Formats: sequence, structure tokens, C-alpha cells
Amino acid sequence: MFRTAVVVGSIRANSLNRKIAEILIGMESEGLGLHLVEIGRLPLYNEDLEGDPPSEWQKFRASMTASNALLFVTPEHNRSVPAALKNAIDVGSRPFGASVWEGKPAGVITVSPGAIGGFGANHHLRQMFVFLNVLAMQQPEAYLGGASEFFDQNGALAAEETRKFLNHFMKAYAEWVNRSLAPPQQSIVTRPIRAGRHGTFDESQSAPRIEGMTPTLKP
Repeated sequence: MFRTAVVVGSIRANSLNRKIAEILIGMESEGLGLHLVEIGRLPLYNEDLEGDPPSEWQKFRASMTASNALLFVTPEHNRSVPAALKNAIDVGSRPFGASVWEGKPAGVITVSPGAIGGFGANHHLRQMFVFLNVLAMQQPEAYLGGASEFFDQNGALAAEETRKFLNHFMKAYAEWVNRSLAPPQQSIVTRPIRAGRHGTFDESQSAPRIEGMTPTLKP
């Protein structure tokens, strides 16, 4: 089983994003091992502190390093990600050469009471992934708009269509993680080698030739 870190961009106690993240963690997801990683108490990143890093930084970095995959659930603040999430990304990306994000598969869900579902935050986060070398799942995209209407008075998810979509998203995400983390396979074939004009072989022979490295794909 893989370890998948779930990072919630909002640090508000009654956050819609936290509610969605908790629902996702409760869903059956093949081999993902979802667990929530808190970011609300991380001191602001300051390179001057790297000589003796705050304990919160160290714990966060250790938790993320031990995780195989990433799932971000975040609101949008001013067409970008919230400050707490940006700070967590900065803390995890340093010190230089020791980024906790490097090469890990990731999924992104943005949740907002607004109509466009955090579109700006979703794509700003994906832009950061390019530099961080995070392997973002491209499809399905997930922009949950009007999220304040998803829950009943007891805080339970009442929107059945949203639940179906989240199940669909998590199945695709599980496939993405498993495919991304599968060990590569060597494809080895043999081909006959015939003596040329200056050759010394008496007859055709076979020799292995590596065609290339291909990932293991599930049908």
C-alpha cells in the first residue's frame, strides 16, 4: 500500500475543503493509504532558519518525504492558492536539492462557494507543479463550485451527484498513482544478426536488444 498525503489549503476549522477531504479519506481507494497532513502551524518560510529548522518544518518534511503520493484540496484566494498552502509548498521545497515534492504523483481538487469552483487556484497550483516536478493528474479536472450547498444541516454530504463525481475522481486518481509508481519494465527482444560483407559469422545468430524502458500499464 502507498502512503498518500492529503493537504488541505484552508486552515479554517469549519472549512468546506476540509469536509471534502474527510469524505475522500473515508472513500475506498485502492492502495492509496490516505492520511491528512496539517499545514496550519508551519512558521513562515525564512531561509535564515535553515541552520536550525523549526520542529514544525522538520515534522512536515518528514511526513511528506515518507509519502508516496499527494492529494491537494484547496479553496481559491484572490485567484491563487491560500497563503498557508503556498507557505507549505515553500517549506517542503527547501533546502535546495532536498524537495519533498520531487517526482510524486498528485491530484488537485478545488472547492469554493463561488461559481467557478476555484479555477484560478487549481491552475496556479498546477503551474507550481511544473517547477517542482510533481506529476499532476490531468483528467478528470475537479472544480467544485457552489460547495456551500453540498451539505445538510448536520454537515453530511447531501449532493448525490457530487458524491458520484468524487468517487469517479478517486478511481481515476488511484489508477494514476498506481501507474505512476509502478516499476518500469525492460522490453527485450531478439533479432537475427547476419554477417555482412566483412563479417566472420558462418550463419545467422540471435542477440538481445533493449527496445526501451516502458512503464507497467494497467488495462
